[in-house]
Amino acid sequence: MKKIQITTLTLLTLLTITGLKAQVTVNTELKTLIGQSFGYFPKVKEIENTVATAQEKLNLTTLNKFPDVTADASYAYVRPKIEIPLNGDNFQFAPIHNLSGSFNATYALFDFGRLEANIQRSKDDLQLAKHNVDNIKSQLAYQVANVYYNIVYLQKAISIQDSVLNFLNENKKIVESQLKNGTALKIDLLNIQASIDNEDNRKIDLQNSLQKQLNLLDYTTGTKKANGSKFDFDINLTDVGSALGLAQTNNLDFVIAKDKIKQAESELALTKLADKPFVGLKAAAGVKNGYVPYIADMRFNYMAGVSFSVPIYNGGKNKQQQKLQQNIIKQNEMAIESLSSTYKKDIEQALTDIATNLERIKNTGGQIEQAKAAQILATNRLKSGTGTNLEITNASTNVQRASLTKLQYEYQLCLAKLELTRLMGYQYW
Repeated sequence: MKKIQITTLTLLTLLTITGLKAQVTVNTELKTLIGQSFGYFPKVKEIENTVATAQEKLNLTTLNKFPDVTADASYAYVRPKIEIPLNGDNFQFAPIHNLSGSFNATYALFDFGRLEANIQRSKDDLQLAKHNVDNIKSQLAYQVANVYYNIVYLQKAISIQDSVLNFLNENKKIVESQLKNGTALKIDLLNIQASIDNEDNRKIDLQNSLQKQLNLLDYTTGTKKANGSKFDFDINLTDVGSALGLAQTNNLDFVIAKDKIKQAESELALTKLADKPFVGLKAAAGVKNGYVPYIADMRFNYMAGVSFSVPIYNGGKNKQQQKLQQNIIKQNEMAIESLSSTYKKDIEQALTDIATNLERIKNTGGQIEQAKAAQILATNRLKSGTGTNLEITNASTNVQRASLTKLQYEYQLCLAKLELTRLMGYQYW
């Protein structure tokens, strides 16, 4: 029956994990970069070592199930002789050279649950260490994804700058031709060159920012290359209540907070056992001299017994310790309530950002078309000699602003979806 229950639980867990992954769409390159970061970033290795430490601690605690065996040997030179007159002679009761050697064993026969409680406490520590590793990986994945889409944004922004510069350079050629024909002024050429210089500086700034993001990518993953070209991160949207419920179940901040409650509960269980008695076995076997009447001879000896101890009074320290642990449990439970309140606010904000940016993107589509149409018209007017450099500059600026605005909204939408995914605790790597 137990095997069936375990199998069913495992199946449900797998289905839940599969369902969570199916809610998020992530491209293969980003998954690969995140996977690289787990093996490259030193902090992950550092935290993973705490799992090994916690496992060793559990192994050490479990070894308390076995008896302790020691080997002892001693020598003592004793003076004066221990002797009394007997029948006219001096009879010696103890040797001058005292020799002994023995094997000793002790074993906890009944500890009233102390060992099992300590093992459970070590298991809780191990579980917390594993969840801390998962949490570090989750934070690192979020950081890598942010850097990745920052790179996509900056590359797209540079592409927009290139199109603006190409447009301005083409119109510069027109102005230069008109200047030769006497239909344009020198100031027109200077103005358009000034616009080109400004756009070149903006491009340099974007390239500088891009290089910084590539450096961050190298810092986290060990590679400086990302080929992403679109904001393709997506998540199935839900309402605030459902999202908060998922966060409380899957987000590692909540999982770790629950682990701390379990730790405190295990510590409380240990504290309650402190006033229980302890029953142990002890035994020893070896050789020693000093047995009368042949005190110099080494003789085999052994002993076996039972020890019993029970705490009687410790000034109330145990009860105070229990109160302390109960308060720690309460404090951790209150921390989860505070965490829920914070996450509810953050989820509401993320959903608002998603809805707002979706609406903004919809509205900017028409603005870009209108700006491009005005740009074409200004170019035609300039070619025909009826337009001015100012019209070209304004048209170019309007197209650039509209394109960058849409790009920023798409970028912000992607980041909002990424934030919502993080809050709900989805593993998208």
